[in-house]
Amino acid sequence: MAHLRSRRRLALAVPVVLSLTASLGFLPGAASAAPLTASATTSADGPNLAYVVNTRTDHRTIESVEKAISAAGGTVVIAYEKIGVIVVHSANPDFGKQIRAVRGVQSAGATRTAPLTAAGTTDEGAAQMLSAAEAAKVSRTAATGEEPLEADQWDLRAIGADKAAKTNPGSKNVTVAVIDVGVDDTHPDIAPNFSPSQSANCVGGKPDTTYGAWRPVDADHYHGTHVAGEIAAARNGIGVAGVAPGVKVSGITVAEPDASQLFYPESVVCAFVFAADHGVEITNNSYYVDPWLYNCLDDPDQRAIVDAVNRAQLYAQKKGTLNVAAAGNSNDDLDSNALVDASSPDDSTAVTRTVDPHKCFDVPTQLPGVVTVASTGVTGAKSYFSSYGKGVIDVAAPGGDKYQIPDTPSKNGRILSTMPNNQYGFLQGTSMATPHVAGVAALLKSKYPWASPAQLQALLKAEADNPGCPTAPYDGNGDGVVDATCVGGKHMNGFYGAGIVNALRAVK
Repeated sequence: MAHLRSRRRLALAVPVVLSLTASLGFLPGAASAAPLTASATTSADGPNLAYVVNTRTDHRTIESVEKAISAAGGTVVIAYEKIGVIVVHSANPDFGKQIRAVRGVQSAGATRTAPLTAAGTTDEGAAQMLSAAEAAKVSRTAATGEEPLEADQWDLRAIGADKAAKTNPGSKNVTVAVIDVGVDDTHPDIAPNFSPSQSANCVGGKPDTTYGAWRPVDADHYHGTHVAGEIAAARNGIGVAGVAPGVKVSGITVAEPDASQLFYPESVVCAFVFAADHGVEITNNSYYVDPWLYNCLDDPDQRAIVDAVNRAQLYAQKKGTLNVAAAGNSNDDLDSNALVDASSPDDSTAVTRTVDPHKCFDVPTQLPGVVTVASTGVTGAKSYFSSYGKGVIDVAAPGGDKYQIPDTPSKNGRILSTMPNNQYGFLQGTSMATPHVAGVAALLKSKYPWASPAQLQALLKAEADNPGCPTAPYDGNGDGVVDATCVGGKHMNGFYGAGIVNALRAVK
């Protein structure tokens, strides 16, 4: 399973923002480049790849570039004129080089390293399903007013979400879009709060709004359904409860339908634009964009990916959408000078490389304005897998940790939520922490409907509880080896950012 997951956003110190703004799109050579004409030499004997071509947003430029795309042996899948991103397929091995020389093209590159097939998440480890017998056992311990399986939901109590629901469960005027592998809206805990009109399948870069297109292709594509339940599972006397059980949830599918479940850039671009254009207030992004774990701006293909996805998520922000993303499960210090990436590209043959996370970005989590989320376990300590970094992590939330064991009926330190086919299961990862933050953000948006994305992010931080860096060396898995070092104080630090989000404080 690729990149369902957990990652984060640009540390958004000023130099990082400037590096993105200054280096993406406005290349000095672009304006003076000669236009590509139909007489240009093209070849169609290479692999059929997908590309993003990023241009100025005026119609005349886009029309001219589209003609050049055709002349270079490319086929336009869709043009997002409002953000100047064109999704293209081409078998011309020189397509990227040729199209980057076209007047009006600001960046362009392949979004994959393997050929297109007919048509990464951030959970950590395999799912653990809750059997009927186990569910019955948990249900017998439910207190009055609790959902049948709520006794196993230590995460709700950790952030006061169980008490918050009694004060304000959230507004039906607020929708959280789960950009993921698909959401099973037929699940009885999800169906009451699901919004079909704000759901779609964006695989390939073009939205398909056919009824049910957003559903997972099979039960192995469970990640999005689990995330959706964490956010907005209804308090209806069935199963579990979500952090914001009164808000709406939608599904925007971006993962490839095969076993790889890869999240390609053109699909994610489509998702952000679709969410923004359909009135979504918050997006949940528990993944990183494939095929590169970190996208380095000195590579033209990776640079184009950062540019395209950033244009789309900034467009969503300008339309009033808050984007929340996972920090990742690599236990990486995202504020370090160097990290080893041994997984990229993940759609062909990976090559081990050393990258600087200040120059090579995890997308979308390291993009400007995106809320970057770290994971905690039942004790409130950083999860053993969660990436971290001072100035990078914005907030933290329960994402589970198998080494931190709760006093619950199942004694399971992971997060219990909905699964396809009316099932329930446990998962852990920054993928699971992110929907807790999205849920609290939805509660804040319900209380302050006119709050902008920047204001919502400020409120999330203001209402958070920060335990500060641990006083003892951090040993997440208990093997006697120090696994990570926390830098910072009670106000802001590398493990928790501004702190662990608090649902009860959000509604009060």
